[in-house]
Amino acid sequence: MNLFRPVAYSFFVLLLSACQSSYNSKSEKTTTVPPRAEDAYLSQEQAYLRSSRVSDVHYNLQFTLSESSQFSATSVIDFSLKDNSTPLTVDLNDAEINALMVNGKSVKPTYNKWFITLPAKSLNKGKNIVSISFTREHSTDGEGLHRFKDPVDDKVYLYSHFEPAAAQQMFALFDQPDLKATYTMSVSAPADWSVITAMKESRVEEKGQLKVWHFDETPKLSPYNFSLHAGPYKVWEDNNAKYPLRLFVRQSVAKQIKPSDWFKYTTQGLTFFENYYGVDYPFTKYDQVLVPDFLYGAMENAAAITFAEGSFLTNGEMSKSKRERLANVIMHEMAHQWFGNLVTMKWWNGLWLNESFAAFMATLATAEATEFTAAWRSFYTGGKQAAYRADQSVTTHPIEVAIPSTANAFDNIDAITYSKGASALNQLRHLLGKDTFRKGIHQYLSENAYKNAVLDDFIASLAKASNRSLDTWKDQWLYKAGVNTINVNFECVNNVISSFEIEQSTDIKFPTLREQKIQLALFNIKGDKLKQTKALPYIYKGQTTQVNELKGVQCPDLVYPNYEDWGFVKVQLDKASFKTAKQHVNKVEDPLLRSMLWQSLWDSVRDGQLSLNEYLDVAVNNISAESDYTILGQVISQLETSKTYLNKMYGLNNAYAKEMTQKLEELAWANTIKSSGSNMRRWFEAYRTITSSASSLSNLYTVLKGDEVIDGLVVNQDLRWDIIAQLNRYQYPNADKLITAELEKDSSDTGLKSAIYAEVIAPDEAIKTRWLAKIQQNDSELPFSKLRSAMTALYTSDQNSLDEKTADQRINSLASIDAANDHTFMRSYGRYLIPANCTSQSVKRLQKAADTLTELSSGTKRSLLVALQSDERCLMIKNKMTIK
Repeated sequence: MNLFRPVAYSFFVLLLSACQSSYNSKSEKTTTVPPRAEDAYLSQEQAYLRSSRVSDVHYNLQFTLSESSQFSATSVIDFSLKDNSTPLTVDLNDAEINALMVNGKSVKPTYNKWFITLPAKSLNKGKNIVSISFTREHSTDGEGLHRFKDPVDDKVYLYSHFEPAAAQQMFALFDQPDLKATYTMSVSAPADWSVITAMKESRVEEKGQLKVWHFDETPKLSPYNFSLHAGPYKVWEDNNAKYPLRLFVRQSVAKQIKPSDWFKYTTQGLTFFENYYGVDYPFTKYDQVLVPDFLYGAMENAAAITFAEGSFLTNGEMSKSKRERLANVIMHEMAHQWFGNLVTMKWWNGLWLNESFAAFMATLATAEATEFTAAWRSFYTGGKQAAYRADQSVTTHPIEVAIPSTANAFDNIDAITYSKGASALNQLRHLLGKDTFRKGIHQYLSENAYKNAVLDDFIASLAKASNRSLDTWKDQWLYKAGVNTINVNFECVNNVISSFEIEQSTDIKFPTLREQKIQLALFNIKGDKLKQTKALPYIYKGQTTQVNELKGVQCPDLVYPNYEDWGFVKVQLDKASFKTAKQHVNKVEDPLLRSMLWQSLWDSVRDGQLSLNEYLDVAVNNISAESDYTILGQVISQLETSKTYLNKMYGLNNAYAKEMTQKLEELAWANTIKSSGSNMRRWFEAYRTITSSASSLSNLYTVLKGDEVIDGLVVNQDLRWDIIAQLNRYQYPNADKLITAELEKDSSDTGLKSAIYAEVIAPDEAIKTRWLAKIQQNDSELPFSKLRSAMTALYTSDQNSLDEKTADQRINSLASIDAANDHTFMRSYGRYLIPANCTSQSVKRLQKAADTLTELSSGTKRSLLVALQSDERCLMIKNKMTIK
């Protein structure tokens, strides 16, 4: 099923374009505004109608914060109104309104818990001032103004998260990105708290046990870029950079942070981005706040960026991969300070460009401004592979899609939005030239500073810089779904090439042939190395492109037609190159090419061209010779996924599965012992993840107890919890008691979540049933972050029989669960609790659900379709196995 039919999509875009043109008209003719739907969401039509009437918005906000579950606030909204012939809505979610004043007069609120409707008779044509005083419960699901009570010391911490449209959970406003505004704020809070927002505090008054923090007016910001964070945070400062830097974290986890890394990467990033963009950083300070229970990796709030604690806290030295991720995420959110905060999309259909550009720029900055010079290789093995998988999924979609309502803002936030978009931008940079691309970015930021912009503004800046039309490129790459495949056909006479062509193919459902600039690279075996003999930049388009420039070149042993990964395209190796790759992958000197060849082998498994057992033979026989940290992680990840497939296909008692598991355990343990540093830790993590045999579990237990000491391996608190979970997963004797004992040592928030995970992962039907009930009940007393920990552990790949016991119930209740919960909950529920068990029965069950559950939300429907496709792929891979 194609969720976005091209004809309907094109019509919707044309309709919205026509509407927007009429809304932006300078005509003084009164607009007839249809009534807004009585629900929690804002349609694009209503948003454009409102922004056609409202302008010059300023918010004066006063908050009273405490440790209680509620807060109180007053929003004073100063704005101009083009016409006052019809009512106007102001967004405010689930609050108790204490007073409403419109232009100095008290007005009885017309309020449905989602928005206030201001009567036309109370409004002025021109200047208006609306004051709304209210009380509201703090949120506990990561949106709005989230409250967290630390289980270690009972201290309370608050932070805000507004994307896509959750600012209304903290204050009354026009909650849409194209109504940029300035914000002035004062906050009353306990005296030992810090208060953080887009501006540095201008003054702080002491009032007994409280302090009142005052903040000057911000530059113009879209509502989702504004923020408020408060609590007794530990703070570090660094005033050695061009802008003052601060880092905030909860006091109980302060020892798990190394501030010098944060300040180093932040300083490197600010220098890089100011130089690259040619535009100064648009704010006066740079704060970063680590927060608990966060829904995402990080959020680019203007000058007050939030980061998920779980990704960046560490008990001991941070691994190389975590430090690279830290650098990359810092760069990603920093890129947004210009591209997203300084220049902001008009509506949520432009969210992809924000995220794609930040993902692209983060990789570029990490590679060129930090010690992680191989960042593009990390992008290739991580985000880009996720994008390829998403673009081959039944739920694929164009990069740019229509977003009819805020209810749909996150429907398509996935690897296509982030990594395919970033890849498209990267190949456009190669197509136009790096300097030309950079010039276009500078022009875009300069011309649209503190404004809202649309895709055509971005494309126009690049077209002007390159002096060429990009209309065809835009249509091919941004409005058409699907990934192309290229392969090469060549013939040789007397050991030289006599003919050479690039063939481009498409999925029958997505027939777009694209133009793209790539590098053709030819290699020959020379001694014990695979040496490059030719590299040729080339632009291909259409179904077949002749490459006459390669005639007469030495006949290659291997051709790779996307050398250095310029393009976004799947590569299908020709037969000779595929054979060379299988036999000589370790002879490739270039690490990126070596990585791409490993990926080609793995893709062949996923595409049904190579059996899983053949791939495993190649991997087991070659991976020990790999010393590159990034490639090692890539192949180990493929081995771990292979183990997951074996678990689902055969369970733990199948002869081949047991034999291969033993080989993988022995491989991981042997390489742990002989390796050192980051590679050793990577191998041990693979051993811990793969281990299921009694002897290897016993080995893990001796490491946990300290009886087995591996030189260079620090068994920190994080690793202790991981080992305990693995022991309980396979019912190692008394493993459940280890959880209780460990929780006495570590009762932190991380410890509580780890204990839940370790308990739920046990193959115990009673535990599974109890936790499934907790997850499925309405209004659970447990915060979502704890429920999410349980979801991830409930049914693992080796627990199919337990999974099947509740599979029908989970499918039959999916519609009611979906109706009772929001998109945040269902994103995790759909990913982890829709049963897909690699059997024909499972596939039939999922297919029936996809056919009959027509009322599911779009996000849950996507999760269901992805589960079905994954189950079908698992069966296909099983049927391709060539074991006896």
